[in-house]
Amino acid sequence: MLEDRTLAGASPSPWPAAYPEGYAVVDVETTGLARDDRIISAAVYRLDGRGEVEDYWYTLVNPERDPGPVWIHGLTSEALEGAPLFADVAEEFSARLAGRVLVAHNAVFDWQMIAREYARARREAPVRQRLCTIALSKELDLPLPNHKLESLAAHFGVVQRRAHHALDDARVLAETFRPSLRAAAAGGVRLPLLECRPLTEWSDRQVPRQASGGGYGGAGASSWRPARKRPACPYPNPGRYEDGKRLKQGMRIAFSGDTSTDRDLLEDRAIEAGLHVATSLSRLTSLLVTNDPESGTAKTAKARQYGTPVVDEAAFGQLLRDVDPADGA
Repeated sequence: MLEDRTLAGASPSPWPAAYPEGYAVVDVETTGLARDDRIISAAVYRLDGRGEVEDYWYTLVNPERDPGPVWIHGLTSEALEGAPLFADVAEEFSARLAGRVLVAHNAVFDWQMIAREYARARREAPVRQRLCTIALSKELDLPLPNHKLESLAAHFGVVQRRAHHALDDARVLAETFRPSLRAAAAGGVRLPLLECRPLTEWSDRQVPRQASGGGYGGAGASSWRPARKRPACPYPNPGRYEDGKRLKQGMRIAFSGDTSTDRDLLEDRAIEAGLHVATSLSRLTSLLVTNDPESGTAKTAKARQYGTPVVDEAAFGQLLRDVDPADGA
């Protein structure tokens, strides 16, 4: 099912000059939260630079698997059976995203799901920046009881009609983003834009999914990506990485933010090289790998606090080519 409607009367003139000239407000419903989960519906509201709606688009997507928590999104296998595959709608989706900032509620989740679908289709999402409305509401210091979309909607008097329906959630988000954007512009607030790095390398490997009810749709969560069981690193931690030197087996490596290579593949390569992949950052962390050192995530903040060395993905790839053996190995 595809729906496409153009709305007249929107003026695309940008303001302030430093703000983006257009936005794509996006919501996707999925079969779950894990790496192997799929998009089952997607909606995009295109907005001009002032947050005025230009048009909107909605589609169902056949995930080629079970639809997951039907009790949340309401989409059964029967409803999705005749829907297009993601590869079939990728071009139209791209046309809606191209040249715009992707706006979503808990944007890291929507972006990761979109990036993975494009990677499966051997395409690249035309998105270079994203804006999370949770982060924006924090920048504006909105008096919200929590960071759920329903709370943001209530604050701005926007009525939700069908929660967890991609088109209605995108509509609600567009209607709450407009006054948020205007408040930010009036207050001279710097928009919390983050870089999006499309996946350029992907492996469709099954990962154990979360147990039923394991936080699906948690708007404020930043740790939705399920942890994987890894073998213990057999080497002792030799300490921190020093600039200009080689990595050494046993060093503790942490990752933060988007990577061009699928994170699981990148972590596997680090483990194969004899490194210890850490899920959090501490004083014992040898190196943080991130393409967004100024992003303000918990890991980058701790890296600055502890003085942990930081390199980007490309530099880390070079370092992985020649890792020194552990002492006594």
